[in-house]
Amino acid sequence: MLAAAVAAVMLVGVVVSSLMLASSKGASTTAADKGATGPIVVIGTGGLSWSDLSPRTTPTLWSLLRDGSTASLTVRSVHANTCPVDGWLTLSAGEQAGDSSGGSGLDRSTSSRPPCRALPEQTIAGKVPRWNEYRAAAGATRFDASLGLLGDQLASHGHCVQAVGPGAALGAARASGMVVRYQPYDSSTLPLALAACPVTLIDVGAIRDPADVDPQDEVRPTTTRAKQVAAVDARVASVLTAAPSGTDVVLVSLADAGATERLRMIAVSGPNFGAGTLGSSSTRQPGLVQLTDLTPTILQHLGVPRPPSLGGAPLRFLPASDSSDQSADERLTHLLDYDEASHKVHSLVEPFFYSFIVLQLMVYLGAGVLWRRRWGTEAQRGKLLRITRRVAIIAATVPVSTFLANLLPWWHFSVPLVSVVASVALFAAAVSALALLGPWKHRLFGPLMVVCVTTMAVLALDVMTGSRLQLSSLMGEQPVVGGRFYGMGNVTFALFGTATLLLCVAVGNHLVACGQTRQAAAAVAAIGLGAVIVDASPSWGSDLGGPTALLPAVVFLVLNILEIRLTWRRLVVIGGGIGGFLFLLGLLDWLRPAESRSHLGRFVQTTLDGGAWDIVVRKLEQNITLLFGNPLSLLIPLALVLFAYGLARPTTRLGAPMRRSFTYIQLLRPGLIAIMVMWVVGFLLNDSGAAIPAVGATLALPLVIAIAIRTLEDERLEEQKDARPATTRASRLRR
Repeated sequence: MLAAAVAAVMLVGVVVSSLMLASSKGASTTAADKGATGPIVVIGTGGLSWSDLSPRTTPTLWSLLRDGSTASLTVRSVHANTCPVDGWLTLSAGEQAGDSSGGSGLDRSTSSRPPCRALPEQTIAGKVPRWNEYRAAAGATRFDASLGLLGDQLASHGHCVQAVGPGAALGAARASGMVVRYQPYDSSTLPLALAACPVTLIDVGAIRDPADVDPQDEVRPTTTRAKQVAAVDARVASVLTAAPSGTDVVLVSLADAGATERLRMIAVSGPNFGAGTLGSSSTRQPGLVQLTDLTPTILQHLGVPRPPSLGGAPLRFLPASDSSDQSADERLTHLLDYDEASHKVHSLVEPFFYSFIVLQLMVYLGAGVLWRRRWGTEAQRGKLLRITRRVAIIAATVPVSTFLANLLPWWHFSVPLVSVVASVALFAAAVSALALLGPWKHRLFGPLMVVCVTTMAVLALDVMTGSRLQLSSLMGEQPVVGGRFYGMGNVTFALFGTATLLLCVAVGNHLVACGQTRQAAAAVAAIGLGAVIVDASPSWGSDLGGPTALLPAVVFLVLNILEIRLTWRRLVVIGGGIGGFLFLLGLLDWLRPAESRSHLGRFVQTTLDGGAWDIVVRKLEQNITLLFGNPLSLLIPLALVLFAYGLARPTTRLGAPMRRSFTYIQLLRPGLIAIMVMWVVGFLLNDSGAAIPAVGATLALPLVIAIAIRTLEDERLEEQKDARPATTRASRLRR
């Protein structure tokens, strides 16, 4: 019976996923889609943002915005902020690379990165200075960066690369560090350089913000930012004038302007790119691409096979409705919104999260102390319980409201902390009113079900429609960090999975109380499987670690409802079924074209290439770094241990607060054990997995407290009824 159920789960998941994988692709096109064979020129700079552009001061850059394809660019390298050397090395490798590993290469905090070094001066063709240092730094990380990949791939298919300027030498170098064709930047010799090879890389100099650079950086600005931008604009104009007809020209700002990490600019013009927006399957976000997308774009432009292990994908052209100046202004506004939202939210995440947690704990602990000390009269104590329960329900609506807040342009206001908190409060008030004022408010699980269904619906619809709400949200994905841009990240999964299991507890417990055990098991399995499919589908959640954590929790809850004892043999069957389900999902995704694959398909390809172990180790190291990088994070394993002990020994003092609820609510304790299983597995298997229990608790803790208080309120009400005189009860019955 168990094996048949596992097989049914796998079959349904595969059928649904196959239907989603068969959906048609968007109307975007790549250069290869048009059969591009012309030359391509990549103009590299650094520190340039869309806010630097204006029709008067930067006419050339503005013309690229008006007539070309544009996007905001994530330049995140192995460090928190990206130096010019890092950006050019990333172009060379097609993967994140850097000048120095800064230790493990996994701690991306600004304080851990070494100062920016100047680009090596390359005056003649030959080996790039310090190349062996760069290769050693790449080897010290587990980002699988193969320096010289671009140059080697082009050379092996008969294409040469012309490098102009010191940064371009890094991008064009072979794996040995040799640059065959090189010349310094000189506007008078540009026509000759641009006619030499089908690929030309040109370094027009990086912009360094005098107010933002590290005092220890070798690259120091010698003039104002505005003058540096004007100089870059003039050099770009010279390149565009000298470029042969039929050339696609890419202008890319592949580094930060100093210590502050921000989104940068990229624009492409030429016969294969008109006025419009750039996109990439690596981000699935129109107008937002990664620096690692540029290397696959160059290779595909010339028809050169790209290694399937590359994380980036070729740039796609999304045509605009027209090429008027108004259209350019609209696209500029959209690009500036990307940058402003990602920049402002990045510094607000930690203070908001910690303030939210501390405020909740103060309320709950304060109420607990007052209750234990028997503060006030019975009426006052009852009011204290009601207020605390309502505060807990309101607190549980905050996580989903942090996503809904992005429906409002809060980043346009001068005080972003106030505007984002106000936006969150607005949606929290709406969801709280729905939970606390509806006809279900008097039911034990009524408010909980409203909060959980709302959380699941918002997050599921968001990933199904492009993950727009997650980007630059307080509990979502950060574009400036460049980890994920679509699907369910660890934080989103923590909320989605926790809401799923709490909803399973509410629905299952109601059916079990009605004596409908099989229906309860079926309902829990349906809710859980639906959530797993949304999370695991390459077209939606595109998550690998999440389903691996959620499926065992759902299976455990179903077995508990059916009162099936968990044996080692059944554990093997369940593990095999879960593994087979995820393998088939990954295989189906891998069968798609390389540029259309999600994280699942790319992991399968990496496994075939022998790099799976590096990914596993890298995720483990990132998790350890996150765990030990913040002293407060060390409380997470301790909290999990205490939580597990309280569930295992509900008769102890640690489990006493929930003992009454466990007695009245049959599925509450198994449900909390299932949630703990999901948190622990997610914590162990994911990079930044330490965030999963911490974020999941922001939803589970207030809802469980609300349930415990409601149980206490109901018990006190029953006691008061039993204490009434029999004559009073009889007289009321006669009325």
